[in-house]
Amino acid sequence: MADSARRRVVITGTASVSPLGIFSGSLPSVTDSGDAPGTGDALDGRNGTGTAGPTHPASGGGVAVATASLVDRLRAGVTGIGPLTRVSTSALPMSCGGQAWDFTGKISDYGPLEKKLSRTIKKAGKVMCREIEMGVAVAQQALTDAGLDDSARDPDRTGVVYGCDYIMSLPEEYAEGIAACTGEDGNFDFSRWGQEGKPKVNPLWLLKYLPNMPASHIAIYNNLLGPNNSITIREASAGAAIGEAVSTIQRGHADVIVVGATGSRIHPLRSLHASLQEPLAADVHPAENMSRPFAADRGGAVLGEGAGAMILETLHSARQRGATVLGEVVAYASSAVGGADQGGDAFEHAVRTSLRNVYRGALGETSIGDIGHIHAHGLSTPACDRAEAAAIQDVFGTADQSPPVTTAKGHFGNLGAGGGMVEVIASLLSLGGELFPIRNLSHAADDCPINACVQAGVSAGDRFVSANVTPQGQATAVQIAKLASQD
Repeated sequence: MADSARRRVVITGTASVSPLGIFSGSLPSVTDSGDAPGTGDALDGRNGTGTAGPTHPASGGGVAVATASLVDRLRAGVTGIGPLTRVSTSALPMSCGGQAWDFTGKISDYGPLEKKLSRTIKKAGKVMCREIEMGVAVAQQALTDAGLDDSARDPDRTGVVYGCDYIMSLPEEYAEGIAACTGEDGNFDFSRWGQEGKPKVNPLWLLKYLPNMPASHIAIYNNLLGPNNSITIREASAGAAIGEAVSTIQRGHADVIVVGATGSRIHPLRSLHASLQEPLAADVHPAENMSRPFAADRGGAVLGEGAGAMILETLHSARQRGATVLGEVVAYASSAVGGADQGGDAFEHAVRTSLRNVYRGALGETSIGDIGHIHAHGLSTPACDRAEAAAIQDVFGTADQSPPVTTAKGHFGNLGAGGGMVEVIASLLSLGGELFPIRNLSHAADDCPINACVQAGVSAGDRFVSANVTPQGQATAVQIAKLASQD
């Protein structure tokens, strides 16, 4: 759906957590003193905060200069993929992935906070799992980046729309209760569960894993009394959340929306499920080469985790409070095409059709020549990349006609629901500058004839389209542009 005569919606703040680090802000080229990406001290400053600790996996192609912003790290080819430490990999077909290495859940990950809010979030930590913690942290950082403190917002006109994966409980939540119902023979006796097992389970356990809780916590902590919504569509969640947030503002139900998405595919059960249900990349050496979107030798997706948040508000609101406008949401689209669960040709047809629909919808009335770049889903699986390449050709034409195509998944893998938001932020922050190349695309696949960005020096342009799709054939896309100086 394109923005016509309705209220114009702009972006005034961003923040992200990903395997590349924790970032808040829009100004690039803030560097630290480390000798390799991910090994330097924390970097602070309005519109240019980034942290990357010593647990960061690899320098990525021998790059010797650590840079603060997310987009600078992408341009430099920094990797976020390394040996997994948060889950046992003994039962998995691989041992590496894209952890959010620097996210600890400590209060420092939430950015600068007033003492009262800091105490509140600390206290609530016992009812927030990792996905919720990441989602809340980036929201707090984005609010700070946008300069949207209590004095700058109307609580009744400020809301939250968040995308989230379905969240799985950790097995240890039930360990004590299961042990209480296990006999000396080692067998679990379900008849004892109600009286002996269930009382051993923390009564608040469910609050730690509900996918509506990121939006709930954010609203409660910041007294945001406007519309509140949660969307759970796997990898397509971020685009759907942006679309819903824009629609909410354009309907006049809010002036400001905190929009974000969070997810983790690195989890004792979630990682196992993914290994049984999806084509995942096998370990390679070095691990940074595991994710190879659109490459001839691509072998599968890489598990990751992360979150991103943006502040959306009316152009009038942003100008009234003197905020820095980073970009404008021009259009959004969503589509769902059945048959993907049948696999084979049916899967590719569903993915191609749904992506074609959303690429076309997000393009709207904009000329193809005005699109600076396309941020593809780029999952790195043979079937999904092939279907997406076909969809890109369907809408944007052949490689010599199409805008340059990039994807960040070669750097950090599939972050689930959080990936789409991190990818949108990366493209947003690259506008007006240089586009980041697709990592690990040294030999492009014949079945993916796209205008792939594979080297430095390619312009990101002044507007982009970004899309994501689920294995079930659900897709979303958004078009975002820099605000013209005369607007």
